[in-house]
Amino acid sequence: QVQLVESGGGLVQAGGSLRLSCAASGGTFSMYNMGWFRQAPGKDRDFVAVISRSTGNTYYSDSVKGRFTISRDNAKNTVYLQMNSLKPDDTAVYYCAARFGVNTRTTKSDYPYWGQGTQVTVSS
Repeated sequence: QVQLVESGGGLVQAGGSLRLSCAASGGTFSMYNMGWFRQAPGKDRDFVAVISRSTGNTYYSDSVKGRFTISRDNAKNTVYLQMNSLKPDDTAVYYCAARFGVNTRTTKSDYPYWGQGTQVTVSS
């Protein structure tokens, strides 16, 4: 059973940057593919980025490609989401998710473990 705790959210002006962190415990972190999702008010929870457990391969949604970077530090059991050039449309609660397995996934139903979320608000 993996427990996930996000941090690093906050209020930032458009064009600014934030780095989110997600600390994992209770499992072998290096065995999990790690994803970030976000949910804006009144909308569904959408895929943002994923990083594979072993090769570190990454994949991004079109809406954040080129602006966001996902990374992981297996020694610290932590996954990060560096967010640059933020836009008001990036405002959402950001969730970290974990999935045990070989292949990366972009569908939220494929992830059994979730953090509590951290709020990101981008002002115009």
